[in-house]
Amino acid sequence: MAEVGSLTRSKEKRQPALDHSTAMRLAATEHDRFRSHLARLPAEAWSRPTACPEWDVQALACHVLGMTKMPSTIRENLRQMRAATAASKREGVLFIDALTALQVREHSHLSPAEIVEQFKTAGPEGVKGRARTPGVVRRFVSVGEQPIDEAGSITESWSMGYLVDVILTRDTWMHRSDIADATGTGMELTPDHDGVLVADVAAEWSARHRQPCTLTLTGPAGGSWHWGDGGPAIELDAVEFCRRVSGRGSSEGLLTTRVPF
Repeated sequence: MAEVGSLTRSKEKRQPALDHSTAMRLAATEHDRFRSHLARLPAEAWSRPTACPEWDVQALACHVLGMTKMPSTIRENLRQMRAATAASKREGVLFIDALTALQVREHSHLSPAEIVEQFKTAGPEGVKGRARTPGVVRRFVSVGEQPIDEAGSITESWSMGYLVDVILTRDTWMHRSDIADATGTGMELTPDHDGVLVADVAAEWSARHRQPCTLTLTGPAGGSWHWGDGGPAIELDAVEFCRRVSGRGSSEGLLTTRVPF
């Protein structure tokens, strides 16, 4: 999450494709599924490394817990932003890296059971805070230039709505995928939840690369789409598709087009 900037024209900022009510339904379900996934992990799984450098499963869960709490109140939002902004300037790192490090550090003393327990209240409170964001703020307030690659060399302007309605849920979903990948535990996947999230990612991916292609994604969250005439035919698992376009693993061709999570 980034510091709120000034009012700018909506066409200059990326807007969410999902309507707010759908986005909040997805957010609530995703937090429930993330907590449930953590709750069924065996004790030894919490120390396993993940696709996120320097984070094991427990550190990753601490980040998600901190990010979940961030939008719950204006006070908590500002507290985290100010602390991360100061650390970013002091340490010469990207704001998002300073923010996630803060979230991990502030929750590192918690046991796995305590992390799971805190999600019971943090999830609903975080979603309520996001749901209360006024429509005019979601549409017209900018959160500034955000990096969409690991190095921070590629950036784009996001509306508050894109952050609140899309990115915060995608982030939790992708980290649930990271935990499943790291621990060999299956993700709970359904068309009415994960399928909606994946379809939104697929549509945005197509709009970003603007090339003709056919995309077939398999599994409970999958679907099929065709854009333009000709172009490559791509088929793979729906979760793997999202991991590839997020920058996880190796990709080639149109799959190198990044979609932020």
